Amino acid sequence: MDAGADNGGQKGTANAAGPDGARAAGRHRTGLSGKLLFLTILFVMLSEVMIYVPSVANFRDGWLRDRLTMAGITAVFLHGERSFDRATQDKLLEASGALAIAGYDGERRRLIAATTMPPEVDSHIDMRDMDPWTSVAETFETLVFGGDRTLRVVGAPAMGEGFVEILIRDAPLREAMLTFSRNILALSLIISAITATLVYLSLRWLFVRPMQRLTRAMAEFSDDPENADTVIAPSGRADEIGDAELRLAAMQRELVKTLHQKRRLADLGLAVSKINHDLRNILASAQLFSDRLGTLEDPTVQRVTPKIVGALDRAIGYTRSVLEYGRAGEAAPERRLIRLSHLVDDVGDLLGVAGSETIEWKNAVDPELEIDADPDQLFRVLMNLCRNAVQVLDGKADPTLVRRLEVGARRGDGATLIQVRDTGPGVPEQLRPTLFQAFSATARKGGTGLGLAIAAELVRAHGGTISLTDAGPGACFEIHIPDRGRNGQRNAMKDRGRPEYGQNGKAG
Repeated sequence: MDAGADNGGQKGTANAAGPDGARAAGRHRTGLSGKLLFLTILFVMLSEVMIYVPSVANFRDGWLRDRLTMAGITAVFLHGERSFDRATQDKLLEASGALAIAGYDGERRRLIAATTMPPEVDSHIDMRDMDPWTSVAETFETLVFGGDRTLRVVGAPAMGEGFVEILIRDAPLREAMLTFSRNILALSLIISAITATLVYLSLRWLFVRPMQRLTRAMAEFSDDPENADTVIAPSGRADEIGDAELRLAAMQRELVKTLHQKRRLADLGLAVSKINHDLRNILASAQLFSDRLGTLEDPTVQRVTPKIVGALDRAIGYTRSVLEYGRAGEAAPERRLIRLSHLVDDVGDLLGVAGSETIEWKNAVDPELEIDADPDQLFRVLMNLCRNAVQVLDGKADPTLVRRLEVGARRGDGATLIQVRDTGPGVPEQLRPTLFQAFSATARKGGTGLGLAIAAELVRAHGGTISLTDAGPGACFEIHIPDRGRNGQRNAMKDRGRPEYGQNGKAG
């Protein structure tokens, strides 16, 4: 049922996200390409405009200089020794495009040729000291306002000294500039179209298509994230997109691995819950037999029976916790004020290390030290840590090895620090980054890697921390459990008038 529900949920999620993903992919395919083409054309046209402005100004200056050159030649021709009649002068003026021609030879200024009645001058242009900004301004003034104005243009003569001065209509100049502008515009459109097409195709091949491939790969993977065949195959590109493909492939492979592990854990959890249910019934039967043993008068039975009953009670409590965890996680701690030394003795008795001939067991907790914690959960934490240490210390039957397991504690700053120390080989360096993760930190054959993960979760439920410290040979775990007042709750110990303890566990 769980697997079916998971598959249904995944399909529902894929179906819900599928249309949106398809629409998003469609928008990106058309939108990005269209925007790319539009921006490319726009930027090319802006570049052409920036080129057009000085080009048309330069065309206008060249056109005026050509008229001055022709006027200068006409002036030299008319100023010669031969005299011309009026009709001939008018034809020469018409050929040069001028209404009047005047010159200055260094001594005096004189009118060389003119129409019957020269018109009134509307604008003066001196080509001898023309700067670029003035040329651009006057060019666009002619384009916008020209057409029926008379211009007085002054420039250097083609031959000799002085200057040449002509009067011309600006209509031919404006028409020539408009023709030039149309040609520039047509050429710009052609260049823009060719450039935009080349840039568009290049960028689409380099960026858009790989991005579409990434999008399709992510969509296919999201539809079936547990299928390793949906992992993207990197194209081998040696650029940022190739790096993105490699990282996406690595992330997808890791996610597939994680999902497979989660699925196995879910199946394992269901199996454990079933086994745990039956085990709980068996333990309950064993508890009934232990109760009967308690009625016997044998001293050994009377001494051992309470410990058996306590162990069975804890085992039944663990089975109940497993079933509750399958529904909602670990139960919240029910904190009480307990004597830590007695709890540590129970751990040693249950593990069988108290009085052991192979492992030296040392309960270094002050008998008067009290801690505010859930007794069952704290017992489970110490049991997991001490069981790991016992399994490591029992590894080699070498009488020269020092095999010692010690549990100590001290009070300070509104918290209790518990240390579990052994003289084993220590924790391998490669296991330390995932030391408190489930199914990760185990170097022992047959180990599950759950003990430290359970201990860490229970300590965190108390608002505390657990860590591995490098405090001498072997392994040393430190458990820091703050009082309830330091964890946002009522400080029961202070309400009861409990004294604080110093480094050695004595009342201070």
